[in-house]
Amino acid sequence: MRGLLVFKEGLKAFYAKNSVFVIFAVKYVTAFAAFFLINQNAGFIPKLSGTAVPFVAGLVCGFLPYGVIAFLAGCFLLAQLYAASLEIALVTFLFLLIVVLLYYGFQPGDSILLLATPILFFLKMPFAIPLLVGLAGSLISVIPMSCGIFIYYVIIFVRQNSSFLAGSEQTEITQAFAQVLKSLFANPSMLVMIAACCLGLLTVYICKNLSVNYAWTVAVAAGLIIQLIVVFVGDFRFGASVSVPELVLAIILSGAAAMVYHFFVFAVDYSRTEYVQFEDDDYYYYVKAVPKIAITKTDVRVKKINKVNKKQSAQRRQ
Repeated sequence: MRGLLVFKEGLKAFYAKNSVFVIFAVKYVTAFAAFFLINQNAGFIPKLSGTAVPFVAGLVCGFLPYGVIAFLAGCFLLAQLYAASLEIALVTFLFLLIVVLLYYGFQPGDSILLLATPILFFLKMPFAIPLLVGLAGSLISVIPMSCGIFIYYVIIFVRQNSSFLAGSEQTEITQAFAQVLKSLFANPSMLVMIAACCLGLLTVYICKNLSVNYAWTVAVAAGLIIQLIVVFVGDFRFGASVSVPELVLAIILSGAAAMVYHFFVFAVDYSRTEYVQFEDDDYYYYVKAVPKIAITKTDVRVKKINKVNKKQSAQRRQ
């Protein structure tokens, strides 16, 4: 445990000295993963489907805020979807426009969730998003998180129905538009995952604010249980297909990611909890104080003293 705490303090010191490079690296990896996954699953424009586009986009986006990165990734996705189907591109554009007007017009921020949510879904860690957002974010974050889930299922729909979308030009635009709407918004898997993630985020957010020992650990466990219950209910009630091995792997990876975040952000020592009571003219205050676990690496310096030659020491004695 001590070694992990020393490693944590070392990472904090490294980030304090090299925060500019660390932030650039995180933005680069996020942008590269977003553009790369779009190309791999919905790359309908051959000139933009190479590995050079994600590489260059990552370098450029490393200097941009997350809101601009999400905007560029959205434009890139819409261009790829337009090459496959006008209807699917139009539905996605209208959905993103509504989200921008309703959420970012009043509560700007959390743009990274539009990128991180589809990425973690592709990495088979869908339950990590509500856990991490519940621990670090707010309840309003369910909007960009749900939008990110919708984007993921749009990409999956396009990948699985590329032949249908290619032949949609032969049908009337209203009929094709209706078919796309029905296929997307009546998708039981997407609706179940949105419900599971929203309820999981709500559970984690409520439990982590409780004044009990190990509140964050309880919040992570409760969030995973709630999401599992919703997924199983959706499987039996609405026929949402669930792969048990992938579900188990997702639970393990998501729980591990949440506990790693817990360790680096909220490491406290409940054995040294103190309860303080004081008052002023208007209120009585009952305070529970839990100290953080902090440790620094001991800087040990060994001073080496050169050995004196025996002949020189004998001559000095004489």
